[in-house]
Amino acid sequence: MAEITAAEVKSLRDATGAGMMDAKKALVEADGDRQKAAQILRQKGLSKAATLEDRENNQGAVAIAAEGNVAALVELKSETDFSAKAEDFVALTEKLAAAVLAEGEGAIDALSEEIDSLRIAKRENIEVGTVARFEAAEGNVLDAYLHIQDGRGTNGVLLEVAGSDMETAHEIALHIAFARPSTLTRDEIDADLVATARQSFEELTRKEGKPEQAVPKIVEGRLNAWYADRVLPEQGMFGDKETVTQRLGDGRIVRFAQAVIGA
Repeated sequence: MAEITAAEVKSLRDATGAGMMDAKKALVEADGDRQKAAQILRQKGLSKAATLEDRENNQGAVAIAAEGNVAALVELKSETDFSAKAEDFVALTEKLAAAVLAEGEGAIDALSEEIDSLRIAKRENIEVGTVARFEAAEGNVLDAYLHIQDGRGTNGVLLEVAGSDMETAHEIALHIAFARPSTLTRDEIDADLVATARQSFEELTRKEGKPEQAVPKIVEGRLNAWYADRVLPEQGMFGDKETVTQRLGDGRIVRFAQAVIGA
């Protein structure tokens, strides 16, 4: 069994907000592994960080790291923009993105203790939101866009495109930041949500007194417009008539990811 020092106990206590004896017991149980001990405290609800988990956190920051044909996006959520704009918050968000770029999405777990420490220091429900890492296939174009506001990223986009050029890819990445699409295809939208939308359009159309024989066509048109608000290739570029698919020409979108603070 590893020898547990007073300094190790104090360090864990400071990081988690747990009691001195609880911190020591967790270290003993974890055989001196500090990260494992912190996890034990979280699981037992003995970390002060655990008491913050149910509070709303729609603020935060977004960071993007990119190198060559690989890019990573990480969203770190908070309760207030005051905390999210602080240097230590932004720095940790950027550190998380760099770790995901270098080691993959699982790198977030290795930094959980730092996230807990920030959560306790800010006394807010701070947690990781959207995490994405794209490695573009050979010949594909990878673009990343990050909107900065008050010193932090607030709207980040990753986009991989096949059969197109960097200029077009960047235009579409900017469009995604503007239009905030939900999915890449219609099939990705929950079937129950589609059914509810269709039913509401049918009810609306009939209330408007449209001829019964015209109802199916009108409903289908409204449903197509509803899809166009959500499905990226069907959206009009920056709200114009030209769709994303038309702008791409022979190209196609392989995948995209977006994180928007306050969305």
